[in-house]
Amino acid sequence: MTDQSTTAESPGPAGAPPGRTKLSPRKKQQISRAVQYVVLVVVAVFLVTRIEWGSLAQNFAKSEVASQMLPDLFTVALLNTIIYSVGGFVFAFLLGLLFALMRLSSVRPYRWIAVVYIEIFRGLPAVLIFLFILFLPLALPGFEVPGGTYGQGILGLTVVGSAYMAETLRAGLQAVPKGQLEAARSLGMSYSRGMISIVIPQAVRIVIPPTTNQFVSLLKDSSLVLFLGVSGEYVELTKFGNDTASTFANATPLLVVGVTYLLVTIPLGYLASRLEKRQMKGR
Repeated sequence: MTDQSTTAESPGPAGAPPGRTKLSPRKKQQISRAVQYVVLVVVAVFLVTRIEWGSLAQNFAKSEVASQMLPDLFTVALLNTIIYSVGGFVFAFLLGLLFALMRLSSVRPYRWIAVVYIEIFRGLPAVLIFLFILFLPLALPGFEVPGGTYGQGILGLTVVGSAYMAETLRAGLQAVPKGQLEAARSLGMSYSRGMISIVIPQAVRIVIPPTTNQFVSLLKDSSLVLFLGVSGEYVELTKFGNDTASTFANATPLLVVGVTYLLVTIPLGYLASRLEKRQMKGR
């Protein structure tokens, strides 16, 4: 006599109705993603059908207005933006390095000065710093910033960037093993010589990616130079775009200026990302 096996329905999860299987986490994720895609498509279709493309092109992409911006867009506005940004970055780096060293100094007054400077100028809005520079001649009669308009713009970016640069460089200096300086001292180098020859070059290599991002930030902050009342040959991109938009009563110059910024900032951002990945691989 042979036993006949009977197939029994396997019980479902506890609390689940009979005959209903529970969705796996992967299946739930697929359903959620499909719903998100549907929502995105619906929103995109709604925007495409609701936007008045003719009016948008007339106000933001008028070729006749864009052509009027050339060649001054590149030979004056972009060139001045680069001058302000590079000048501000160089001086912000040097001043930031000084305050980073002061922050790490064993001399308390140096540390206090560095902390006060960094906290104040990291806490103040950048536009307020430029307004302070604009009113400096009123507060200090007879005082003139060296370099004229270029000097004022570079000074503003230097103050804006140096406080952040100081903290970035301080992190880089602290990342260098202390044994490096101790080894330099054991070879007869002074503390200053060891910092300049051994520690600072290594710290600079460590902070190259974040300082590249800092330059991108200063490049965008150069738009605040317009608060200094620049005009003519000293205008940067934002001021140039705003003046041209006012002249033609059209927003096309603002779009053109925005694209010009992106032509510079996107490659720099990509470069910073590549440098950061390369640095991570080297560790």
